[in-house]
Amino acid sequence: MKVYRHINEFQKLNNAVVTIGTFDGVHFGHRKIINRLTEVADQSGGESVILTFFPHPRMILHPENSSLKLITTIEEKAELIEKLGVDHLIITPFTRDFSNLSAQTYIQQVLVEKIGTKKIIIGFDHRFGKDRQGNLAELQRHAAQYHYEVEEIPEQDIHEVKVSSTQIRDSLLSGDVETAEDFLGYPFFLTGKVIKGDRLGRQMGFPTANLLIEESYKLVPSDGIYAVEVELMEKQGAYPLDQPLVTSKSPVTANILKGMAYIGNRPTINGMTRNIEVNIFEFDKEIYRQYIRVHFKNFVRHDMRFNNMDELKNQIEQDKQAVLKLLY
Repeated sequence: MKVYRHINEFQKLNNAVVTIGTFDGVHFGHRKIINRLTEVADQSGGESVILTFFPHPRMILHPENSSLKLITTIEEKAELIEKLGVDHLIITPFTRDFSNLSAQTYIQQVLVEKIGTKKIIIGFDHRFGKDRQGNLAELQRHAAQYHYEVEEIPEQDIHEVKVSSTQIRDSLLSGDVETAEDFLGYPFFLTGKVIKGDRLGRQMGFPTANLLIEESYKLVPSDGIYAVEVELMEKQGAYPLDQPLVTSKSPVTANILKGMAYIGNRPTINGMTRNIEVNIFEFDKEIYRQYIRVHFKNFVRHDMRFNNMDELKNQIEQDKQAVLKLLY
């Protein structure tokens, strides 16, 4: 898959089959559209193109609301889309100027003149252009003028999946990673850099990898203890707009490591910052400054305060036994 950091980098195609959207999480509903996209491209001898945006439009149009967190970072989203067999991914910066393009200008300048669209695959409720005035009817109205076809993914097909990115975010924010996995089709994951901690876990016999999530917009699940699976990554970092976007990072480890993750501010020691710590079972390698990916499989319990460190240690022992039963 070829990835472009701006639509201006894209070379117009002769037969582009296109879909457009934010695709946060690349969940089952998104994949229904993307699978149809690649199918039509194959059948017509065209090339499949996804046009997506970064930052997320809501971050630009509603900057006063900083509560929006995304299921996938831009790199993670690109990686998931690549696995679906898409030929081209255009990640164009979403700006105020871009949002002010009229629907017809958007169709003419972006879809036709920049991309070379010959067929558009779109969900029944897709909106675009200034004040979201563009819709399926608008695309159909200009189809003959600009020599493209439009195919709608019917409402019943979208609703059949019964999933939205908002539902997934709500599930994760309540700690319900099992429901999130059902909606996504894969376990939710965090990718981050291992940094030095205060080694408190090691002192209690549970050494942890302290995870730094470099993208501030990445959603982190509710505080608590989770059963997780861990991959050691070759390299993974934030998405700089002035650098190439690299996808398909392979794991260093051939096997999936198992462990338990803690998210919280460590109330027993009056902690002030929110930590993400992972105790990897039967693993003793030095991985500071390395990137790891943590797949969340099960929620075990909420975070809580204990009267002393002995109570905390005893509870962690119980947590580990609960996680072992879940993962093995």
